[in-house]
This record gives sequence, structure tokens and C-alpha cells, in this order.
Amino acid sequence: MSTPTATEPTTAPRTRWAAIIWGLLFAAIAALALGQLADATRRETIADALLTTTPTTITAIILLTAGVLLLVGGAAGLIRRAQRKLAAASDDGREVPGPLAE
Repeated sequence: MSTPTATEPTTAPRTRWAAIIWGLLFAAIAALALGQLADATRRETIADALLTTTPTTITAIILLTAGVLLLVGGAAGLIRRAQRKLAAASDDGREVPGPLAE
């Protein structure tokens, strides 16, 4: 058996920044939840706060949550675009002109 020869040069694997960013966000949420729910007095305080929420408060929390998700998604998209632009420039062997996130 012969070994196949590579005709194209291999490139380094890309870093999956979106997975890293989303993973950090979910890890932070989990750490915060574990910290808050570990103590009985904090659990009671959270339960009391949830039982006394108004529709306006619930709407505000939903809108803020959607905003955070859009912000994290946008940041991941900007980092991905910058990574692709840098990769394309390094493939061409030239310097990256101007700002990365145009």
C-alpha cells in the first residue's frame, strides 16, 4: 500500500471562537446559578422575588435576555469575520489593510 501524498499545503485548524464565547457565557450562568442556589436563605430570597414579579418586570427581563443573546451572537460573528479576514490575508501573503471589522 502506498500512502497518499498531499497536493495542497495543510493549514492550521481554526479556533472555534463562537463555541468558546457561548461556552463561557453558559459556564458563567451555571456558576452564578450554583452560587445562588447553594444556600437555603438565598433560595428563599429568589423564590420570594420570583413570586412578586410584575408583568412589566418579566417583560424587561425577557428583553434584556434577548439583548444579551444578540450581543453575544454579534460578538462571535465579529470575531469570526476578523478570523476569516486574517486567514485570507495570510493565505495571500499580504498585510491586513485597515480595521478587521469593517
